[in-house]
Formats: sequence, C-alpha cells, structure tokens
Amino acid sequence: EVLDAQAWQLSAHQRQRLRARIGLVHQSPPLPPRQRVITAVLAGKLGQWGFAKSLLNLVHPLDIPGARAALARLDLGDKLFAQCQQLSGGQLQRVGIARVLYQAPEVLLADEPVSAMDPVLAAHTLSTLCRHAKEHRVTLVASLHAVDLALSHFSRIIGLRDGQVFFDLPASDVDHDLLDGLYANEQLQSPPVPVAPLSVQIPRC
Repeated sequence: EVLDAQAWQLSAHQRQRLRARIGLVHQSPPLPPRQRVITAVLAGKLGQWGFAKSLLNLVHPLDIPGARAALARLDLGDKLFAQCQQLSGGQLQRVGIARVLYQAPEVLLADEPVSAMDPVLAAHTLSTLCRHAKEHRVTLVASLHAVDLALSHFSRIIGLRDGQVFFDLPASDVDHDLLDGLYANEQLQSPPVPVAPLSVQIPRC
C-alpha cells in the first residue's frame, strides 16, 4: 500500500496521479545536457499538469518565479537560464532537489542526494531538505553513506547490511559499536557486502 492506495490495483491514469505525489531525488539526476535549468525545475509539476500545459511549458516557462524561488533555496538562483551541461555534478544534484521542492510531493525519496557536494554544501542542502519536510509535513527517506550527515540531520536511522535491516533506531541511540558492527569486515569480503545507513525524517503529528 502506498499513500493509502493499492498501487497494483490502480489504472494507468490513477498510477500516474499517485506517482505525482511521490518525489524522487536521484544521485545522478536524469537531466538532458542542453535542457535549461528552469525547464528542469518546472518539470516537477508535469505529473500534475495536463498534456497541453506541459507542452506549452517546454516552449515558454509558465512559472519563472516558482522555479527561481526553489533554486534560490539551494543557492542556485543565478543558474535559472543556464543549460544543464554548464553545471558541475553538485550543481546538477541541487537542480534535481529544486525540482522535487517545486513538485511539493507528499513523500520524498532521495538516493545519495549530496554525494557530489563538498561537506559544507552537503550539510546545507540536507538542512534545506529536512526543513522542507518538517514545514510541509513530508515523509523524507534518504540513502546516505556519509554517516555523520545522516546522524546530524535525521531523527531515525536504519542500518542496512546485505539487504537486511541491521538496526532501526532513533539517531541518538546509534553509537560507535553499532556502526562498527554495521561496517565490520566490509573491505575484507569478496564480493564486498553492501552497507548503508538509511535515514528517515518523519513529521510528527
């Protein structure tokens, strides 16, 4: 069940409406190199707009202030009309995040959303995501390998090892012993066992 809906029982149109309520942040955002940043951000609403409106938006951006505001939250307001191929990897990740902020989904899933950013920028970007989740009562789930970022920004940490839940605890209860156990012998195994903390920010009722 996803957002109170049985996804596999829905029609194609109903599934499209359901997907529009879920935001995805990719580690490597699928942004065409020649696409303008403003078009990439406004694409966050394509699942909510009709075909004609979506097509018109490709020719003439329909919400310049909205796109600019989303980018400004991530310090990219000056890149509004740049092409995606002109941006660095970290900037592209932030454009992908801006698109999801503009989409305003009910659930936000992020896969290594700050992997291409330096530590200071990564912390600022995660703070923006978590603040958005709290302000808009959005459930945010992020996969992060940077344990320090996960512990400092998320209220709940799920440690995954070899496809299994190793622990599921409030961030304040995750100590060095648990982390040592999570990553034990990671470099000695062949093939290496995939490990990662899964960070969850769930708005309190």
